[in-house]
Amino acid sequence: MKLDDLKPAEGSTHRRKQIGRGPGSGHGKTSGRGHKGDKSRGSSKLGFEGGQTPFHRRQPKQRGEPGQGGRVGHKPIRRKEFALVNLRDLERFDAGTVVTPETLLAARVINDVRDGVKILGDGALSKQLTVHAHHFSKSAQEKIAALGGTAEQL
Repeated sequence: MKLDDLKPAEGSTHRRKQIGRGPGSGHGKTSGRGHKGDKSRGSSKLGFEGGQTPFHRRQPKQRGEPGQGGRVGHKPIRRKEFALVNLRDLERFDAGTVVTPETLLAARVINDVRDGVKILGDGALSKQLTVHAHHFSKSAQEKIAALGGTAEQL
């Protein structure tokens, strides 16, 4: 066998279809594109699905803040959800206790930590506590500090 003897296997190659070369070729006139319509003329509009409602219009609208494709009054898409705890809920702990999100879960004050725990100033607190949380309201911080306790942000 020599290099000049090499050729593709029988039936593995095909002749290129020559179009637009007159009626005798079988591919003249409309060159295999049929009559009229987008497919005969070039390309369809991007996203066109033959008259069916296109995918980009079937999708739900983006929700969120105004200016981000949403309407006024919808909650932000990446909004953080905090587990809220009022000071009155901390009354069940003994004086001097270190209150953390884990102790709040164990005592069933909250069901889930979510994106963090926020302590709110609603209710009265009568004990000195050390409270560890992700956020505090101003009134909660003031009431905890007034009793000699500490509010530490995580």
